[in-house]
Amino acid sequence: MNITVETLAPCKKLVRVELDAKLVDETFATITKNFQKSAALPGFRPGKAPLPMVVKKYDAEIKDEAKRQLIGDSYRKALDEKKINAIGYPDIEEIQFERGQSLLFAATVETAPEFELPEYKGLPVKRDNRVVVDVDVDRALELLARQQVKFETVAREVRDGDVAVVNYTGTVEGKPITDLAPTAKGLTEQKNFWVDVIPDSFIPGFALQLKDAKAGDKRTVNVEFPADFVTKELATLKGVYEVEVVEVKEKILPAIDDAFAKSYGAEDLAKLREGVRRDLESELKASQEKSIRNQLLGGLLGKVTFDLPEAVVAQETRNVVYNIVQENSKRGVARELIEQQKDQIYSAAASSAKDRVKLSFLVQRIAAKEGIQVSQDEVIHRVQALATAYQIPVEKFIKDLQKRNGVNEIYEQIAHEKVVRLLEQNAQFEEVTSVAG
Repeated sequence: MNITVETLAPCKKLVRVELDAKLVDETFATITKNFQKSAALPGFRPGKAPLPMVVKKYDAEIKDEAKRQLIGDSYRKALDEKKINAIGYPDIEEIQFERGQSLLFAATVETAPEFELPEYKGLPVKRDNRVVVDVDVDRALELLARQQVKFETVAREVRDGDVAVVNYTGTVEGKPITDLAPTAKGLTEQKNFWVDVIPDSFIPGFALQLKDAKAGDKRTVNVEFPADFVTKELATLKGVYEVEVVEVKEKILPAIDDAFAKSYGAEDLAKLREGVRRDLESELKASQEKSIRNQLLGGLLGKVTFDLPEAVVAQETRNVVYNIVQENSKRGVARELIEQQKDQIYSAAASSAKDRVKLSFLVQRIAAKEGIQVSQDEVIHRVQALATAYQIPVEKFIKDLQKRNGVNEIYEQIAHEKVVRLLEQNAQFEEVTSVAG
């Protein structure tokens, strides 16, 4: 077997293979005899039909099987001989394949990147040692109380924190806003529109200009649309709104007492505080652990630069785009808006995909160097836990995983988690205290 290798680009090689005609003919002969053993031809018992008749009837099938065996076997041997770490499936170009002739084919293959593994022990990490205090619990209870807020119409002027119910019409440069932004009908005119009288409510600067107005008062409100305003056609432009105050509503919050606690299923206020504290502690712990992971992985990514396989990055980019679109759809984002933002979505996905692919190769190398392995029992336990979480029978969940190579993904996830634990165990920590949000 003659093998030549040409580097086409970083992480991409062209492997050319030539097999002797003698090996080709021997393979054809072996496969033809195998077909003869089970061939069912009129007038002959199975296995007794003459070879020429077997070849005549099954020529295409014999040729396909010979090609599959010869190219498959020789391709794997070529990778082993040339120590090529291939990724995914090759693009095979058949150059010559016939009985009595040598086999020639070329395989374009993506390869794993070559790089020196950076020092991954002793990565610097800032560890937040903040704990949940009574003020945090008080703030959380206030947020719960706001979920039960009632609005009472009052015969007085608008104050901070009130809701002003207004009618308005808006213009830019003396023209209706829809002249500049046809889809922005809601920004051009509204009736009985509720505005929270707090900074940056609705359009920045709009709400606070309603302070001290009473029901029936009219105001001219001047605004400047921010540079990052959701309606891009209006960004940085100045708008003028003619506003009529219809009603002033005061927010009435419930008393935070035992009755309030019972409305959330707690025995009394003390029990509600205990439950809220536990939830906050759980959230804080998860946030702190996520911060440590992000610092570790970000530090690792920043320690080395290497080329990535284009096809792998492209596939991962498609996966990220799909996840972003699905997440936006679940949040109720209109498909038209997603389509308008497709360039930004793709750009963000491409950047994220490169980091994810790069991190995957780094994690694989660290796992190999450290002898980190994943047992079948670990995978089974993880599958059972996921099936329970998604409320899907384990057998069905496993079948679904197998359809999309999901079992391998779980192996990789567990290995990834073990590598992160290794990084954390060997990190250089600096204790810091963050300010509560």
